Amino acid sequence: MSDLVLYLGNKNYSSWSFRPWIAMEAAGIAFTDHVIPFDYPAGNPEFKPISPTGRVPVLHHGDVRVWESLAIIEYVAELFPEAGIWPKDRAARAEARSISMEMLSGFRALRGACPMNIRRTPAEIDLPEGVMDDVARIETIWKGLLARSGGPFLFGDFSAADAMYAPVVNRFEIYRLTADETVQGYMARMKAHPAWQKWQAAALAEPWIVPEDEA
Repeated sequence: MSDLVLYLGNKNYSSWSFRPWIAMEAAGIAFTDHVIPFDYPAGNPEFKPISPTGRVPVLHHGDVRVWESLAIIEYVAELFPEAGIWPKDRAARAEARSISMEMLSGFRALRGACPMNIRRTPAEIDLPEGVMDDVARIETIWKGLLARSGGPFLFGDFSAADAMYAPVVNRFEIYRLTADETVQGYMARMKAHPAWQKWQAAALAEPWIVPEDEA
């Protein structure tokens, strides 16, 4: 068993859990994952003993506790510099971190209106103001990077930047938010990645339903 343990919320819904999980899995890093399901409306008391914030994801590495998705990704990138979690080129690495931070701090309209839901049958919903502005910005990011790198992923090889935007791939699909061929091609390649397929299989097998995330 690995000495890295990643505590997660429901794989069907937990977008912030998905990000470090797919980054680590795609990089071939050995770790154990442990799902603690959401327990609405009060929250799950099991989160508090394992996480300083009482939320997931959180990574345990011996006595070290690392919380927040991007911090977890940075920590394992330092532990395993040979894994290629970030692009090798310094300028590309800086841009990858910039768009990852933009995902962390932005796109609130999209994230609020369109929860990640692996099981959801694709269908449109009524969208509040701001969602399509977020979609347009993400399309611009993806298309520009793919044109420059040549793909198949944002910086060529799969990287932390792809991991940070992985839940958006699900959102774009299940709420039918884009018809752009380049964007849809990238989404198809993300969904075909073995790490995505492994997460999806586990998410589809989960028994829990969270009404708040069933948009």
